[in-house]
Amino acid sequence: MKKHHKGFFSYTRKERTGIIVLVCLIIATIIIPSFLPSPVMEVDNANFEQLRAQLAKLEGGHTPASDSLLAAYGHDGGYTEQEEPRMASLFPFDPNTLPAADWERLGVRSRTAKTIRNYVSHGGKFRRPEDLYKIYGLAKEEASRLIPYVMIPENDQSYSKALADRGDGRQTVNRYPAPEGTAGVARTVGSSYGGPRDNDRSRTRFRGSAPAIIDINAADTSAFIALWGIGSKLAARIVNFREKLGGFHGVEQVGETYGLPDSTFQAIRSHLQCAAPDLRTININTADADVLDQHPYISRSQAYAIVRYREQHGSYQAVDQLLQITILTPDNLEKMRPYLTVR
Repeated sequence: MKKHHKGFFSYTRKERTGIIVLVCLIIATIIIPSFLPSPVMEVDNANFEQLRAQLAKLEGGHTPASDSLLAAYGHDGGYTEQEEPRMASLFPFDPNTLPAADWERLGVRSRTAKTIRNYVSHGGKFRRPEDLYKIYGLAKEEASRLIPYVMIPENDQSYSKALADRGDGRQTVNRYPAPEGTAGVARTVGSSYGGPRDNDRSRTRFRGSAPAIIDINAADTSAFIALWGIGSKLAARIVNFREKLGGFHGVEQVGETYGLPDSTFQAIRSHLQCAAPDLRTININTADADVLDQHPYISRSQAYAIVRYREQHGSYQAVDQLLQITILTPDNLEKMRPYLTVR
């Protein structure tokens, strides 16, 4: 038993040599680095001072990225929260040609307006309305407020010539009528103004002033195109929607046209009127489901329900009887009512 335990604690000559070498290597690895000279760190004083300046500005509310942007365009200051926003006077504008003073009329802070003008003067260009989101110092909410009024001509050469002919760019010559109290500007058919784009984007066009008020039931597509923010596609949709309805009974219905942005409708609303509408009505006692289904305010299921109820209970004595049909709500009926009759 004693010999058996002794075998565990005895080593051959080669094993003892290996252990000694391993221990020496471990000791050398620990001790040698302390005798080696420390590497000399070369400090770039210029970069260090620049970093320290950026940190100081960061503590003061600036970011290095914003400072580099301002430096690139020669601006000596940044956006300050203390600067009070100006009273806004919204009007259509081209951000590539708008003077700093007019940016301030739009409610943009003077420092931000100068930054924008410096950006443009150094070769920068706004290619679409959403580029306003990239402007340093212009809050996202402020950019969203201005984007519906951005008009960027696709033919810059003809647009620049037109502005040169107009002198200050704001005199009343051939133009699109703008919302009340605003200056008219050139507009591109199919421009990137809010809403679906018109595809007939052949060239920049300058139209004469539209009549102050148009009758929405008598106006053709050309009359609607003359309004601010309306292209040929939207004009055709308004007229087609009117025909499917059987005529408009109120100006608000124009705003229901598919693809018409609410901002555009609100801008042209004061130019619209609905004088003595002569509506085309549907006799719910004689019309079949296909005729009823063609009306924009009546769905296919509602059309079949109206016909089935008539077949089961006889002719309608009044339009209000439609409320007996489960799938028709009072709101549905109020929209349909002007276009339905029992005679």
